[in-house]
Amino acid sequence: QVQLVESGGGLVQPGGSLRLSCAASGTIFRIKTRAWYRQAAGKQRELVATITSGGSTNYADSVKGRFTISRDAAKNTQFLQMNSLKPEDTAVYYCNVDSGLRAYWGQGTQVTVSS
Repeated sequence: QVQLVESGGGLVQPGGSLRLSCAASGTIFRIKTRAWYRQAAGKQRELVATITSGGSTNYADSVKGRFTISRDAAKNTQFLQMNSLKPEDTAVYYCNVDSGLRAYWGQGTQVTVSS
């Protein structure tokens, strides 16, 4: 069973940057989209960014211009570069891969933005 393993979370001051990574333990065929979601305490999980197999990206309004999603298909890895972080970005971040047949989820990585 293919698993997604995230890394790169942590504590950062407002205005700082973090880069999240998500690596698949095996090959996922026919990937349609890769995505990052986040869930803050007491709130529903929300979509942060997506990237299609063709490379098209889309972002939540709250992170546009600050976050960048990318992927290295050859290494089955996706990234989320987060700049100009704000306290309201504090959440558990989850990576997601949709093959059309099923969705794969990472275990989540905590991002805390605080001074």
